[in-house]
Amino acid sequence: MTRGVGAAALALAAGAILTAACVDIPTGASEVLSFQFNPLPSPAVVVGDTLRDSSGAVAPLTVTAYNYNGEIATDPPIRYSSLDRGIRVDSLTGIVIGDSVRSAGRILATVKGFTGTVSLAVTLRPDTVIESNARDSLSYSLTDSTANVSNAIGIRVIHGPVAGDSSVASWVVRFRITSPTDTVLARLVNESGIRSAVDTTDAGGVASRKIRLDPTRLTALVDSVIVQASVAYRGQDVRGSPLRLVLKVKPK
Repeated sequence: MTRGVGAAALALAAGAILTAACVDIPTGASEVLSFQFNPLPSPAVVVGDTLRDSSGAVAPLTVTAYNYNGEIATDPPIRYSSLDRGIRVDSLTGIVIGDSVRSAGRILATVKGFTGTVSLAVTLRPDTVIESNARDSLSYSLTDSTANVSNAIGIRVIHGPVAGDSSVASWVVRFRITSPTDTVLARLVNESGIRSAVDTTDAGGVASRKIRLDPTRLTALVDSVIVQASVAYRGQDVRGSPLRLVLKVKPK
């Protein structure tokens, strides 16, 4: 009885091995195992316009697909579709058009039965840059490094020519310290204290950066840090950009 059960088990195992051996694993260069969206050209598309990159050029959504060898798949068929109102996408080209303001519109990509989504904001046209705590001061310390990070200084991006008009959310703002030129003495950081010269506007249209100061490198000639904040649309600076921000520095 024991030998019979063993023989049956052996036969079953052999059958399983034979079945597995008959399964073909796709090896063609165009066969798709997975895919991912490439980085977005911009976090937002403007209402009535197409998605554009930082230079202002029309830029479609793109994906990278991988075959079973871990290599980039050759020309896989990709189809795009919108899952939310307020945003449209050409199913073949991946070119996105904004229809109405929304904080996030989902777009679906399908590649040989595999699907994935990406979210994109739809915002108002950025027309003007105005101040948002554009002047501040920092009392630095040679012994307490926690005192050497400023409050956030920044700008607000709006639709229209005056402050009462609508805010532009999810738009990229670039910051640059123009004085002093010592990149160790003063550097731009985000809320987490990590070096960062780019921010995206919040729901109120505000973008900002903090300044971390190394007072050991200060000279008598340095009493302020000058920052330039720039906003562009279609490759051109909008009204008020670049805007000058000033942080006065003094000993604690």
